[in-house]
Amino acid sequence: MDEVSKRVLLVEDSPTDADLMRHFFLRLEGLQWELIHVERLSSAITACSTHTVDIVLLDLRLPDSDEADTLVDFRASVPDVPVVVLTMMDDETLALQAMAGGAQDYLVKGQITPSLLARSLRYGIERGHILKRLQNSEQSMLKALEQEQELNLLKSSFISMASHEFRTPMTMIRTAVELLQNFGEDLTEAKRQQYFDRIKTAIHQVTQLLDEVLLLGSTEAGLRYRPEPVDLVKLCTGITEDLQFSHSDSHTIMFTPQGNCSNVVMDAALLRHILTNLLSNAFKYSPEGGDIQFKLCCENGTATFQIQDQGIGIPVKDQTHLFETFYRCGNVGSIQGTGLGLAIVKKCVELHQGRIQVCSDKGMGTTFTVALPLEPRSLNPAKPKTSEQSPKSIVSRA
Repeated sequence: MDEVSKRVLLVEDSPTDADLMRHFFLRLEGLQWELIHVERLSSAITACSTHTVDIVLLDLRLPDSDEADTLVDFRASVPDVPVVVLTMMDDETLALQAMAGGAQDYLVKGQITPSLLARSLRYGIERGHILKRLQNSEQSMLKALEQEQELNLLKSSFISMASHEFRTPMTMIRTAVELLQNFGEDLTEAKRQQYFDRIKTAIHQVTQLLDEVLLLGSTEAGLRYRPEPVDLVKLCTGITEDLQFSHSDSHTIMFTPQGNCSNVVMDAALLRHILTNLLSNAFKYSPEGGDIQFKLCCENGTATFQIQDQGIGIPVKDQTHLFETFYRCGNVGSIQGTGLGLAIVKKCVELHQGRIQVCSDKGMGTTFTVALPLEPRSLNPAKPKTSEQSPKSIVSRA
């Protein structure tokens, strides 16, 4: 269709009235109009779903529709196309009701002239465009308001969480320092070492909290995804050794690789955060110790990471909220945590266009499974072009 032409769908079951409208279109000047004619409401809805239509001339009296419901039924299926209703001399009240129901204009049969038709079509199309812009503006405002409300809630949650999570380790540090300062000479070497260990543990908690908050801020602002060649076995082995060193007294990580994982393209920094967080959680929420199974499998273009612990598990009711910011499960008790880690993990997985799943139940341990593509996928895959088919109706061009 020509760039400046407009496509009009005429829904009219009277052959005489349809022929008259074709005659009027042949006499229109200015814009070029393409007229498509159908005789039933169902055919009109189908035509609008398969073709781009600029405006609809809709007769309210159709064989497959009640006169009072014609516009309502059409609007329910086609809400965005401007409509000018066609009515008889004695139906102006019904036409005005149709205007109130979403029609852009109405034309009375027997009073239509080419100039009146052109004016009504142009007016209807322009009014439709204005209404659409207003709707888009309204949706944008509602979305902005929703985002502002979410941000305010996020700030409130963060302040509440930070006041608690920062206070606990800082109190521990202050108490240990005061004891060492005031009674250091009277303490045994073992007792002094115990207080130093508590200080180091508390500093680690504060550092981890700051790291998570900073990473969360980077994620909300647009965390960057930088894929590069990675040897997954080497990376996972390094992470395993680092964590095993710091938890050597309580847990054992059993790392098992499978497949060719040496030539993949991922973001190593994001991947390190994913695995470190999940493995750290396996330690944290397995207070009785035990083995942690860490499996890696590379096949069919996908790297699958599986981390299984023998810990306290995750209640089923909590699993739908598990990846929400600041959310913590109901059975964690006094175990320290911020509720940030898994929210960030999910964002890192999404940046890889991967997926994460959890299988768990209270008291039964937890298994996290992360599947990531071995190479970056196209963010905007090309869509096959489809040609528009002509409707099964009479087509005339003005």
